[in-house]
Amino acid sequence: MAKAKTNTEDYLRMYRQMMRIRTFEDNANQLYLSAKMPGLTHMYSGEEAVAVGICEALTDDDRITSTHRGHGHCVAKGANFKEMFCELLGKEEGYCRGKGGSMHIADQSHGNLGANAIVGGSMGIATGSALRAKLLGQDDVTVCFFGDGATAQGLLYEVMNMAALWNLPVIYACENNGYSEYTKTEEIAAGSITARAEAFRIEAFQVDGQDVLAVNELSQKLVARCRKGEGPFFVELMTYRYHGHHVGDINREYYRSKDEEKDWKDNRDPIIRFRSFLVSEGIATEDEIEAMNAEIEKDAAEAVAYAEAAKYPDVSEVDMHVYAD
Repeated sequence: MAKAKTNTEDYLRMYRQMMRIRTFEDNANQLYLSAKMPGLTHMYSGEEAVAVGICEALTDDDRITSTHRGHGHCVAKGANFKEMFCELLGKEEGYCRGKGGSMHIADQSHGNLGANAIVGGSMGIATGSALRAKLLGQDDVTVCFFGDGATAQGLLYEVMNMAALWNLPVIYACENNGYSEYTKTEEIAAGSITARAEAFRIEAFQVDGQDVLAVNELSQKLVARCRKGEGPFFVELMTYRYHGHHVGDINREYYRSKDEEKDWKDNRDPIIRFRSFLVSEGIATEDEIEAMNAEIEKDAAEAVAYAEAAKYPDVSEVDMHVYAD
């Protein structure tokens, strides 16, 4: 794995954040399977190094926009388990008072401008956020997360053109997990994905999305350059989702083999890879990592129980927050 210029505390925090995402998703999946959570949700398991590697290079003042597969981004940007599970279960203590749910969760306190159920729907929001920073003379950076399937959306090319013309402090982060819903990426994306950004004279990079240190090292460099007015940038992160397109997509063999899934889980898992690195470098022992994992699992279990017992919003709130007051 690539070595980032960082210290032990940073390494352990990155591992903890990846495990928090994986544990959150495991619990969210169980809530769906047990019919306790309304609607669908889209699991981020397998892609943890992308969200953590990027968000660890950001501050609370920096912004992100997310996707329908947004739990990982939300956790990586600093969200708490209790408020997140409350949001998924439609409870009033959720980040959006239970009205956003899985695909519209937002956390303004940590710079998360929101997940978006529309493919590529937040591209304009992210670019607008970067324009706001430039116009106001602020040095915050906005990261726009989207999947490989969203590269087929025309909005991406409109906003990249604007961002390039105006040198906006925005990083377009394409999470290429190999599939656009149920179709292989190479069957929906003609040519190179990074070349699409380069057509607008935007510097584009491809990185191993299963290597959190490689992602973080590149992200730190690009964020620093954005703050100096050298943006925008485009990053294609090669990663993989372990679950189906959504939690109901269980029988996947008609478009993806079990052998392929097993290979990614056994040989390219970002958490297993980073755990091995931490142990081999003497940063943490197996026992210390197991204790950390157990603590995270306990936190998640307590947050789920809290959310299950929490109150729903009062019926009087049905039209609240529909329009700005």
